[in-house]
Amino acid sequence: MTDRDRPFQDPDETLLWDPAEARRAATAPPPPAPKPARGRRWVRVAKWVLGILAAYYVFCVLLLVVYRFAGPPTTGVRIERRIQAWAAGREYEATREYVALDDLPRHVPRAVVSAEDGRFWDHWGFDFEAMRAAQREAAEGVRFRGASTITQQLMKNLFGCTCRNPVRKMYDLALTPAAELILGKERILEIYLNEVEWGEGVYGIGAAAKEHYDVSARRLTRTQAAGLAALLPNPRERTPRNTGEYRRDILRRMNFRRW
Repeated sequence: MTDRDRPFQDPDETLLWDPAEARRAATAPPPPAPKPARGRRWVRVAKWVLGILAAYYVFCVLLLVVYRFAGPPTTGVRIERRIQAWAAGREYEATREYVALDDLPRHVPRAVVSAEDGRFWDHWGFDFEAMRAAQREAAEGVRFRGASTITQQLMKNLFGCTCRNPVRKMYDLALTPAAELILGKERILEIYLNEVEWGEGVYGIGAAAKEHYDVSARRLTRTQAAGLAALLPNPRERTPRNTGEYRRDILRRMNFRRW
């Protein structure tokens, strides 16, 4: 065979080719996939958390649409109290009686507004004046009243808990404009009066009137309405007997407004 008839062979290929090495390379397992960087894992976790929070927010907004026409079957705070009782191994019995806003004497909601959110009818869920006052008092080291509105407190009761949690507070703030838009002022006040805690296992103005004054909510006097409103900052510790001064203060606020 002449040189012309021989197949061309690269000299470098002749020198580097190793049949045994080629067989090992063909049968070797593929190299492991590179592990994702730590930062990428955190990004995925953050996306999952944000997705869950967004889904819960949408769920709460849909419930607000339902609550525009129907009363809540339960609330976050009522579930929390039941879990606390179960964890402590004690019995838990809750009482609740729903009373429509139109069936209550006018001084009942007025007493609650005077006590909890004096500008309730004038704002859209956020009392910025009260927030600024709270910031000033905090900077001066003065003990101040909370600046949360009735709408914010209702969002906490419906969908949150009594815990001091920044995520819960974020939801209170985020849901407040939706509640103002979907429910409206009168419905917000009606649900608040009927769902807020008025004592150990006592929910709603109807149950509160019977528990503390042994009367129907429809027969509450002006002084009794102020006495119930005085319990709201700490309903599990306060009673009409130990809040006399605050009750008189609420009555003074109502007189000032000619309520």
